[in-house]
Amino acid sequence: MAKNVVGIDIGGETIRAVEVTNPNKPDPVIQRVAEVPLPVGATKRGEVLEPNTIAASLRELWRVGRFRSKDVVLGMGNQRVLSRDLTVPKAPLAQIRESLPFQVQDMLPVPVGDAILDFYPVSESDGADGPVVHGLLIAAIKDAVLANVRAVQLAGLNPIGVDLIPFALTRVYLPASRFPGTHALAEIGANTTTVVVATDGVPQFVRIIPSGGDDLTGTLATALDIAVDQAEAVKRWIGLGARAQTPDDIRAAATVRDLSNELLTSLRNTVNYFVSTRPGSGVQSLVLAGGGAQLPGFAEALQAATGIDVSVGDPFADAPTSRSIRREDVAGRGLAVAVAWGLATGSCAA
Repeated sequence: MAKNVVGIDIGGETIRAVEVTNPNKPDPVIQRVAEVPLPVGATKRGEVLEPNTIAASLRELWRVGRFRSKDVVLGMGNQRVLSRDLTVPKAPLAQIRESLPFQVQDMLPVPVGDAILDFYPVSESDGADGPVVHGLLIAAIKDAVLANVRAVQLAGLNPIGVDLIPFALTRVYLPASRFPGTHALAEIGANTTTVVVATDGVPQFVRIIPSGGDDLTGTLATALDIAVDQAEAVKRWIGLGARAQTPDDIRAAATVRDLSNELLTSLRNTVNYFVSTRPGSGVQSLVLAGGGAQLPGFAEALQAATGIDVSVGDPFADAPTSRSIRREDVAGRGLAVAVAWGLATGSCAA
């Protein structure tokens, strides 16, 4: 395993990267952090559309960030990735993975040959016909994964792993050291909202909701008949209404509340589904992440909707940094580079 590894998060508007030393040890140290903007249209919902353009941006990222390692871990986690509960007869993990194409075709929206399959074991129990393993089936559209890998290779980098973004987020937002027991993470991104439920830091359940902050902004712009950039500013300042003062503020806040109800309901139903399908289980708290976590009043509304304690997470609460990295600089970029940090820290298992 390489001494230094870089986690890369290819977003819709930027590429972010975090380099760590000794990722296969309990406390990897952050060495370098950087991000660069992307040309419009180069990606869509985390999927590379123009590999050569992304490769050029990656070369610029390496120049700006002065990254020393070329060994990288990529993340996948958009709507082209599916996660489902799966129970299989107990067997060595390699054997389980080999058998997946023969077991899961009915669970996939595409032919097995068009998907990359993996199995993440969670627990074991005795079934009607003998011991079984409960876990998560991970299925990614092959073309989407290969396009991202191709862009990295064109930039002269060495992809040593592709990880599921929800797993990466769980490592840095819900570590067992700070969140013993069962807790949920809701990462509200631009186009999707990822929900992970983990017990003692181990993911038990993953769902990706096809709705995010950009959807709210676009609908708000239409509802208020204003430009999208103005709607984004209104959303960030007014939120669900705590700062509303003028009649226009109050009208805008009412619209934001109405538009947020669908996402609030989806999050509540997702947590309730997890609890209802696992008798005796419960979710102790819900941690918010992503840009949408900053929407004023959203955390309070989600807590009221779910009846669960809700807080905004800190992915760098326990992160060791090198002398060349100021902790306040890392904290300031926390939401933006959390995925890249989680990918790098999990490279030992990639």
